[in-house]
Formats: sequence, C-alpha cells, structure tokens
Amino acid sequence: MLLRQRSQKVDLLKKVPMFSNLSNRHLNEVAKYADQLPVKAGRVLAEEGNLGWEFVFILEGKARVEKGGKVINRLASGDFFGEVSLIDRGPRTATVITETDMTLLIVNSKSFDHLLDTVPGLQKKIMISLCQYFRRAETGSAIQ
Repeated sequence: MLLRQRSQKVDLLKKVPMFSNLSNRHLNEVAKYADQLPVKAGRVLAEEGNLGWEFVFILEGKARVEKGGKVINRLASGDFFGEVSLIDRGPRTATVITETDMTLLIVNSKSFDHLLDTVPGLQKKIMISLCQYFRRAETGSAIQ
C-alpha cells in the first residue's frame, strides 16, 4: 500500500485515534512531514537504550514491544511509538519488533518538533496517550 498522494495519507491519518479530531488543514500538515515506509516482518524498529530520531505511526501490521527481553505490549494499526525519546531526547524505553509485514508513517525529530509547535491539540493528544499507556503499565494491563 504505497501512498502516492498526500490526500491518501490524510485519509489514513483520520483513522488514527490521535489524529481523528484534527482538521483537514492540520492533517495535511502532518501528512506533509510523514514519510511512508514498508517494513518486513522480523525487523527491529526501535532498540531499548538507543537514541531515537523518529516518531512512528502504524498504518498496517503488528509489532511487539519488549523491555529487558520480555514482551510488555503489542502494537497494531493506529498505534504509534517513538514519542518519548523525541520529547525528552533520551534513549528508547523499549524495543519494537515487527511481527508481520507493516506499513509505517515516519516523522523525523525535526518535523516532529515542528508539528508539535504548529498543530493545535497535538501536544495534548500525545500527553493523553502517554498517560493512558503509563496507567496500563502500572496496572499490568499493557499487553494488548
């Protein structure tokens, strides 16, 4: 599923819960900075302890999240990762490995900063998503 037009990216971004309430203008802004990337099963997308330089949205496919070699979560279409390292400039908090072939939208760190500064409501949506993740992790229900 290679997207040739920004409008196709916008249509897919509308299905991502974090972006579902954004205006078309703001979705176009996100789409402008997001690069599509097909990825094969078995690839490490992020490695715990390494610095991260991108924010990743999952359009299609499934991945697992590991911390210390133990599976702590599962990700699928509509999920995202990489925001923690981009926000605090620290190392990745977990490893993400593809379990199926995937289609991703990638936003690099410079573009991520730009989007946070220019897309109203995006900062709040990311904060809410992080809080929800931490609440699930505290209750032991992080694995989906």
